[in-house]
Amino acid sequence: MESKLALLLSLLCFFHLSLSASKETNSFESVPDLEKTMYTQIDGFPCVRLLNLSGEIGCSNPGRGKVVAPIVKFNNAKELIESVAVLVSVDEFENLLLRVSKDPDFAKKVAGILVESGSKVQNGLKGFSPDVKFPQAEFAPYPSKNFEWNPAGSGIMWKAYNFPVFLLSQTSTLILQQAASTNENSKKSCTKVVSEFDVVMQTTKSGTHDSNSCLKEGTCLPLGGYSVWSALPPINISSPLKPKPIVLAMTSMDSASFFRDKSVGAESPISGLIALLAVVDALSHVDGLKELNKQLVFVVLTGEAWGYLGSRRFFLESDQHSDTIKGLNLAMIDMVMEIGSVGKSSIQGTKTFFAHTAGATSSLNETLSALHRAQESLRTESVAVKTASTLNPGVPPSSLMTFLRKKPQISGLVLEDFDSAFSNKFYHSHLDDISNINSSSIVAAASLVARTLYIQAGGQDLSTIDNIKINASLVEELLGCLLNCEPGLSCELVKHYITPSTTCPGQYVGVISGEPSSARYPPYAGDISRFVWNFLADKTSIPSENMSSSCAKGCNVDGELCIRQEVDKKGVCVISTTRFVPAYSTRLKYESEAWTVLPSNSSDIMGENDPVWTESNWDMINIRVYTIQNAAYDNLILLLGIVVTLFAYILIVVGRTLVRKALKQD
Repeated sequence: MESKLALLLSLLCFFHLSLSASKETNSFESVPDLEKTMYTQIDGFPCVRLLNLSGEIGCSNPGRGKVVAPIVKFNNAKELIESVAVLVSVDEFENLLLRVSKDPDFAKKVAGILVESGSKVQNGLKGFSPDVKFPQAEFAPYPSKNFEWNPAGSGIMWKAYNFPVFLLSQTSTLILQQAASTNENSKKSCTKVVSEFDVVMQTTKSGTHDSNSCLKEGTCLPLGGYSVWSALPPINISSPLKPKPIVLAMTSMDSASFFRDKSVGAESPISGLIALLAVVDALSHVDGLKELNKQLVFVVLTGEAWGYLGSRRFFLESDQHSDTIKGLNLAMIDMVMEIGSVGKSSIQGTKTFFAHTAGATSSLNETLSALHRAQESLRTESVAVKTASTLNPGVPPSSLMTFLRKKPQISGLVLEDFDSAFSNKFYHSHLDDISNINSSSIVAAASLVARTLYIQAGGQDLSTIDNIKINASLVEELLGCLLNCEPGLSCELVKHYITPSTTCPGQYVGVISGEPSSARYPPYAGDISRFVWNFLADKTSIPSENMSSSCAKGCNVDGELCIRQEVDKKGVCVISTTRFVPAYSTRLKYESEAWTVLPSNSSDIMGENDPVWTESNWDMINIRVYTIQNAAYDNLILLLGIVVTLFAYILIVVGRTLVRKALKQD
């Protein structure tokens, strides 16, 4: 009975599809028109394959070919009967991956995962962080590795998945939801909607499943980019005077996420980056900085989300006396102040920040005193500073950890908007976007830092302290430039300095392509790095004799740099001590146009723990959906083809026989 029904259904499908095809044939004018009708391209953000010395994480097609599977909703697919592409909401995404890791039979039937997007989905979530509960604990300068700085952490981004995973755009989410509903409502139909994943990684094709092997085969590239540092006022390298002690302020500019191109990092770390840029802008208007007894230095690091690549390479470049650190003596650092996550202090009521400290007590007391003096100078009860709990094992995950490992005697402070656990419930997730922070919190933090640095550098003039103001409009503009696609990097501020390669900003560190450069203007620095370099070089500069001339005439005076050259191809010469610094694993060496992994050094604890992160190469990443017939229909077509062939053969044989008989009778 069932076989008869299936045959009847197949026949109905055949006549229906034949009729539909005959009606639509005349509407196609070209092959591209036909393809557009058949296939729907899906916009999304892929999870890609990353590798380290011990293995791999992230996502990839399981083999060399494309993956095609029907689309089903996760809540309708608790038990899978065939290989499917699972459409899942963000709030169920972690549960789905946890089931995949615990249920091998279920995992075998997951051909791919499509994660839905939506507006303001954060409001319905208690938290979503694919990182672990203590990010990068192996680099901490204290033994308490089980402390939970990130309670929302699940650790799903550090596992390997042998199927593709895509975060859908909002438009594509609607398309896929409709496709899943179509499949659910027409289980007995002759057609179904499928997704086709083209996420083939070169490391999968070549069988290179760790950084050492893939670098040898050339199927991957190291993670990395370019950090930036700048001195205010500029350092006169040729001066015979003894160098001043250094007050160093730093932050980072890269983030991470389960999805490569959706590493927004609004709260962690971009709120700190925006605060630091606003601090530099405010201090650039202060007179008399040259007369202070300490030198102000600002550092913006990249690669920190991946084993503190930037800060560790920063120290190695210094040890190797590289031109990238020329003029900066790290032995002269008196105090380090890091601006961490500062975008989520209370919107209503008091904006409270916490000082996480480490190092010599005497220097720390001086720094904390300067911080409290800065807070008092604001003359408001709406901004408060507290010392972090003594029950904390040490400083939270931060670049300061590298400084404490390299120089245990150093004094440092990390300013955060949390005490014992991240206030950011979406740490290292695509949901850590501009809606997760508020500009007034960043302005308050920048106000504290700017005044603290001035006091810490030796500034005592009360009227000067009172006049150090943060430009709130600049903070708002930076938020739009660095965290939105509109205007994004096409904003007037960014375009004043560089010609960006894209509009939507991304905080993923990227890869080092070719030989790392120690040149003043490295050829492959990313958009954010180039903007930060130009911004800092401009704000920390002093007038040059060639100020009115373009860079084409040469910036030949000692200490001169060319800024804004990308915009009009002319640029302007300024005197500034601002440098790019390569940021990549300290255990990698580039020679003979290839990368080599260096043996670990037992004296370098952080180097021994260095995972040496790399990213797999790929030819194309693409996903599309289309409708196919079910197997019964395909089998019917085959059967009908055989029947027609046999019938035609019989007609031919009978016809030939009849013709021969007729000819004989004649």
